[in-house]
Amino acid sequence: GDRGMRTWRVGTFSMGGALVLLGLFLFLSRFFGFDLIQAMTAWWPVLLIVLGIEILLYLFLSRQEKPILKYDFLSIVFVGIIGMVGIAFAVLNTTGLTGKIEEVMVREERSFELPDFTYQVNADIKRVVVRTTGYDMTIESSPENAVSMFGTYRVQTADNTKLIKRPDDYISANQKGDTLYINVKSLPNEVAPFNQEGEMAATILVPNNIKVEVIGSDNTLRLKPRMLTSNWNIESASSIVLDTSESKDLKIAAVGVQEVTGKDGEWKVTEKPATGEGEPSLKSAIFQSGEGKYTINIANAYQVSLNSGQ
Repeated sequence: GDRGMRTWRVGTFSMGGALVLLGLFLFLSRFFGFDLIQAMTAWWPVLLIVLGIEILLYLFLSRQEKPILKYDFLSIVFVGIIGMVGIAFAVLNTTGLTGKIEEVMVREERSFELPDFTYQVNADIKRVVVRTTGYDMTIESSPENAVSMFGTYRVQTADNTKLIKRPDDYISANQKGDTLYINVKSLPNEVAPFNQEGEMAATILVPNNIKVEVIGSDNTLRLKPRMLTSNWNIESASSIVLDTSESKDLKIAAVGVQEVTGKDGEWKVTEKPATGEGEPSLKSAIFQSGEGKYTINIANAYQVSLNSGQ
């Protein structure tokens, strides 16, 4: 009759204990502001101790009779899993990864201003080469003898510290002979997989009397030639929006583009037949205002659209 009394499923007690402990920790951490991760790392070994004690106690108590040791496997598995999670937390804690994970949990998107960049252009410089990254950029001509860049960037961050403290963090300028090379850099990226790409919305001002070459990277470029008195070459952008509202003397020559849009009838388009099956047909198109003294050459863009400041 009392045989049933002695069958004690080992593990049940630990499972109960584990839940009580876990509950207590979570409860207290709300009130006393324990660091949850530290609490986890602190308490999981207690579980294993409880389970061990339970097994030993059981074996000790049932020494008199033939022990019928039944394990409550579900409970032991549960305790084991919690133990494993605890070990994982402990390992992560020592590698400092938990800080990163915690940081990701409290991230939100924030916008910051880019520190202003200005590079004075002397008389030796005859052309400027701008290499952009995947961000959308506006390139505008200006009467000043300087190349400058300003704008904002958005990133997912856990704190208010700016990723970009000085212009060198996002742009570099090197003068070689008569050419000024401007490289726009990617926003500093925290260790993947903890960060999504940031976004940048920036404007680059270039002197209107200097030849400009822009190398895109399949991004959207907005061009504002304004009072341009030199030639521009633009290549490898996915989409180009041209504001021609202030340009009196401009010719835009697009080669190898798939679409040109804008005010009807202003583009003269010649279509090249598609080269192979499934290949898009590429167009060459020309737009002209005034005598077309200054040219913007566009190559390898997907789409070029005119925006006449409507």
